[in-house]
Amino acid sequence: MNQIHQLTARLGLLRLWMGIVLMVIGFISPARADSLKQEIDGKPLSLQDCIRIALETNPLQQVTAQGILAAKEALGESRAPYYPELGLQARYAYWQQRAFLPKDLAIPGRPLPRIIGPTEDWMAGLRVRYTLFDSGERRAQYHSALARQGVAEEEKARVTQDLVLGVYQGYYGLAAALETFTVAEKNWARARDHLRLAKERKAAGAVPQADVLRVQVETANAELALVRAEHLVRISRGGLNTLMGLPAERPLSLAVKEVETTAPDFPDHSRALDQALHNRPEIKAALKRIEALKGGVEAAKSAFGPKVRAEGSYGRRDTIFFPQDDEWLAGISIEWPLFTGFFREHRLSRAKSEVSREEAEVRQLLLKVRQEVWTATSRIKETYEAVQTTKVAVIHAQESMRMAKERYEAGAGTVTDLLDSQTALARAQANQVEAEWDYHTAQAFFKRSIGKMQEEGKL
Repeated sequence: MNQIHQLTARLGLLRLWMGIVLMVIGFISPARADSLKQEIDGKPLSLQDCIRIALETNPLQQVTAQGILAAKEALGESRAPYYPELGLQARYAYWQQRAFLPKDLAIPGRPLPRIIGPTEDWMAGLRVRYTLFDSGERRAQYHSALARQGVAEEEKARVTQDLVLGVYQGYYGLAAALETFTVAEKNWARARDHLRLAKERKAAGAVPQADVLRVQVETANAELALVRAEHLVRISRGGLNTLMGLPAERPLSLAVKEVETTAPDFPDHSRALDQALHNRPEIKAALKRIEALKGGVEAAKSAFGPKVRAEGSYGRRDTIFFPQDDEWLAGISIEWPLFTGFFREHRLSRAKSEVSREEAEVRQLLLKVRQEVWTATSRIKETYEAVQTTKVAVIHAQESMRMAKERYEAGAGTVTDLLDSQTALARAQANQVEAEWDYHTAQAFFKRSIGKMQEEGKL
C-alpha cells in the first residue's frame, strides 16, 4: 500500500515538473501550459495541431518576436534626432585662480590683485539644442533603421516557414516510423508462422533440421528489425516533440489519416520560380539589408557636409546657494569638418563595399533559390513515380509469398524460396512506406521552396 502511495506521489511530482518545463521551454503562461498538457494528453494530434503548438511554444518564435521589437526600438532611436534636446544643468564649484591683468588697469597706490578667490560658484539652468540641418544624416539613419525592421520581420517569416517545414518532416517521419513498425510486426508474425510450418514439416519427416534452423535465423532477424523500428519511433517522437517546443520524452500520439497518393499537378518550373522570387522571405530580407546598407552610404556622405544647430540656454549663477544673477544664451552654430585624417573617405568606401558585397550575396541567393525550386520540382516527380513502382512491387511480392508458402506446404518448394519471398515482401512493404511519406515530404519541401509555407504558419 505504501508503495502505491509513493508511486502516486512520484507521478504527481512528474506532472508538476513537466508543467514547469513546458512553461520554461515554451515561454507560455501557466494557464496555457495546463491547457496544452490537457490537449496533448487528451487526444491524438493531427498535423495542423502539431503546427499550431509549435508556433505557440517553440522558443525560436520568441527569439524572432523579440528581434522585431528590438528593430522597432532602433527605429524609434533613429527618430530621436528630429526632436530638440532639452537638458537640466546644475553645478557647484569652489575655486581660486591666478590673475593676469594688464598693468594699465592699475590704480595709483593700489597694486593689481594677483589671485582671484577663493570663491563659491553656484549655477543652475536649462539648455536646449536643435539640429536644423545635418546634410541628410538623420534621414539616412531613419531609412536604414526602417529597412532593418523589415529585415527582422522577414527573418521571423523565414523562421516560421522553416519551423513549419520541420514539423511537416517530423510529423511525416514519425508517421513513417509508426507504419514501419507495423510492417516489421507483420513480418515478424510471418516469420513465426513460417517457423511453425517448418517445425511441423520437420516433425513429419518432410524436411531436414537445416530448414528449421534457417527459419529460426530469419525469425531472429525479423525480431531485430522490430526492435530497431520501435526505437526509430521513439527517436522520431522525440524529434517532433522538440520541434513543437516540448521535452523530447513527452508522451505523444498522432492522428494519422490515410492519405491517398493522387497524381500531382506537376508545377511549371518557370511559374514556380517566379513565385519563389516574389515570396521567399530570404530574398526580401536580403533586399532590405541592401536598403539598410545604402542608408549607411548616405549617412557616410553626410559627414562631408555642414551641420547647423540652434542652441539656447537660460540659468542663474552666483556665489550663494540660491543664485540671483541671470545667464542666458541664444544662437546658431555651424560645424563643417575640413580634415579628419581621411576618416570620412575610408568610412564611405567601406559602406560602398558592404553594399557591393550584399548585392553579390543576393545574386548567390537567387542561384540557390533557383536550384532549390528545381530540386523540389524534380523530387515531387521522383517520389510520385517511386510510389507507383512500390505499389506494384508489393502486389507482386505478396503473390510470390503466397505461392512460395503453398509450394513449401505441399513439398514442392524449398525453404530458400520461402525465405527469399518473405524477405522480398518485407523489403517491398518498407520501400512503399518510405516512398509514400517521402512523397508527402517532397510536397512540403516544394511549398517551402516557393515561399508558400507561410500560409501554413497562419493557422
